[in-house]
Amino acid sequence: MAQRWYRACVYQSPGDGPQDGWDIVFPQFLGCISQGDTVLDAVKNGKEALALHIEGMVADGEALPDEAKANDPDPGWVIEIPKKDPVYHPFLEMEVPGRSTRINITMDEALVERLDSAAKAEGTSRSGYLAQAVRERLQRNREIA
Repeated sequence: MAQRWYRACVYQSPGDGPQDGWDIVFPQFLGCISQGDTVLDAVKNGKEALALHIEGMVADGEALPDEAKANDPDPGWVIEIPKKDPVYHPFLEMEVPGRSTRINITMDEALVERLDSAAKAEGTSRSGYLAQAVRERLQRNREIA
């Protein structure tokens, strides 16, 4: 999977107090919204919402927007949202599907049988199962480093 950076807008509405939580929208993804009790909760929930939004776009064959740049202006619909200060604009790193590449690997036969059984139990393919295992291992290694 490739990595792309997308900008978010995290804000509270006028009249909201600290207990009212935070909203998050993504200027490049109209309709992708989330919220959280804190700014960090909103960003975490927003990242999950954006991942699902991207997954849906890919499944529908829609093109994904290019990565955001720091000086990209907000579209009109974001500007028109009533917001009170402070407003945060974090960049979120998202995994987006890249082009698939066929590979040829060698494994112990019993391990392949266990792989196929595990993939079937999860309702995925051998390739999908291996790809997810690699993603998880790379993420774990990144967290350790």
